Amino acid sequence: MNKVLIAGRLTRDPEMRALASGKHVTQFSVATTEYAGNGKERPEYHNIVTWDRLAEVCGRYLGKGQQVAIEGRIQTRTWDDEKGLRHWKTEIVATSVEMLSGRKKKDYAAESSAELLEAAAAPAGDAEAGSAADEEEPSVPADEPIPEAIAA
Repeated sequence: MNKVLIAGRLTRDPEMRALASGKHVTQFSVATTEYAGNGKERPEYHNIVTWDRLAEVCGRYLGKGQQVAIEGRIQTRTWDDEKGLRHWKTEIVATSVEMLSGRKKKDYAAESSAELLEAAAAPAGDAEAGSAADEEEPSVPADEPIPEAIAA
């Protein structure tokens, strides 16, 4: 069985790319701490790779310093460079990423700024009329991706 479960902090912001095939891939690293007795700690750094919809979510909502729990599998890639030297890279291919410390600070700032702008732009009478329509939650079938307007 090849299964990994780690919890730690992102050491850098995720880097998201779109491949020519249309798939998305996001890479980032997570630091974990091993307690070695006598009050000593030893950090360990793990390279994480996410694909498709999970990659999009990680690229959008994760940031340096956030605590996350990662579940996935270990994968080692090998390749030869232009000089003929062989390289190895071991990484965790994540199947599940859980945010343990909430969203990035800049997301909170952007959301609160947008709410202030909406409140300032909407006349007082329109705000009361639109509140009844806002109460009904839009529904999305479970097998379809969530539209950005609903997810935000």
